[in-house]
Amino acid sequence: MQFSFSYDKSKTLQALRYHFISKRDIKLMMILVNVFAIVSAILLYFKKVRPEPFLLGSCIWVFMMAAIWYILPHSIYKKTPMFKERFIADINENGLSFENEKGEAYWAWSQFEKFLETPYFFHFYFNNKSFILLPKDEMGDEMRHDLRGILNRSIKK
Repeated sequence: MQFSFSYDKSKTLQALRYHFISKRDIKLMMILVNVFAIVSAILLYFKKVRPEPFLLGSCIWVFMMAAIWYILPHSIYKKTPMFKERFIADINENGLSFENEKGEAYWAWSQFEKFLETPYFFHFYFNNKSFILLPKDEMGDEMRHDLRGILNRSIKK
């Protein structure tokens, strides 16, 4: 299976958000900050604490969400020149390769720890922090179905 693709900025930013939100430590941090904000709001309502803990929890929540939703995805997008180039992807039973005028990169399926499918991308993870995004826009339904079969056989979830 072979097709040409480029990265759409808004869809790529959304995929990067999925990546950050799916991380266990970020999920835990979001839960803890939300619990702190809710508990401090309840205690404030019953006049058990002053308003500062509630304001602190609210500010932390706003800053954390701004970082996860805007700052991190935009900074990664700006730092990665790959997102501004056009590629030809070649997918087969053995692995995945990306090719453009600058060169070619090949990865065997065994190099990937896991994969994740989101609305616009397939995420291929080498480890918890290193991954590749493969856009689904240029693929047909049959190609996506075939790729899912290859991934389920080749990469352990």
